[in-house]
Amino acid sequence: MATTQPTIVLVHGAFADSSSWNEVIATLRGDGYPVIAAANPLRTLHGDAEYLRTVLDSIEGPIVIAGHSYGGSVMSQAIDGHPGVKALVYVASFILEEGESTGEFSAKFPGAELGSALHPVPVATPDNAEAVDLYIEQEKFHAVFAADVPEEDAALMAVTQRPIIGDALEEKATKAGWRNVPTWNIVTLQDLAVPAESQRFMGDRAGSKNVEVDASHAVTVSRPETVALVIDEAAKATAD
Repeated sequence: MATTQPTIVLVHGAFADSSSWNEVIATLRGDGYPVIAAANPLRTLHGDAEYLRTVLDSIEGPIVIAGHSYGGSVMSQAIDGHPGVKALVYVASFILEEGESTGEFSAKFPGAELGSALHPVPVATPDNAEAVDLYIEQEKFHAVFAADVPEEDAALMAVTQRPIIGDALEEKATKAGWRNVPTWNIVTLQDLAVPAESQRFMGDRAGSKNVEVDASHAVTVSRPETVALVIDEAAKATAD
């Protein structure tokens, strides 16, 4: 059913799930927005984008999408040419050009500590190819991913984290859907997973409205009110 408010679609990144948006969702729903938190498969960049596209195609009316971390890479790929998408909000995220990968921008600028905290686990894919699932080592999760989240909450996040297949981080983007859509970019200044300098570089390059926040990579958990406020701003700025 079409609504007067745009539908907000939230896309989580690696090492997280849709519950990482819980407090953001509560605020947005309180403001009257219909919200869908998509379950990002975290298997392959292009496959994840195809899945997200099916979610978008099921929605009537205008859409505002927010993507956290790797979720931004998926979002850019998925929305290319979609008529319903009116605004994009990148949250401690990746804004890739065609031919770039998430992995290369994770290490493009100094300050990233995520790589040394990853634990690989061999897995079989549906086509029986060999692959590696990447987890953050639980004892390093708080410091590297969620330093401004209470320790007991970060410990639960570490245990319930969802892994990503390593090859998904190396897949090259073939579309940059942000080129034709207004974008906002939340830059997290205390981020040890995606350094603020990298986020700022990508946002400037994309012509985004950069909003700097003194937060860790887990900003959707530690500063949900700020994230919701930027999403609300994007939705109102692009209203017909």
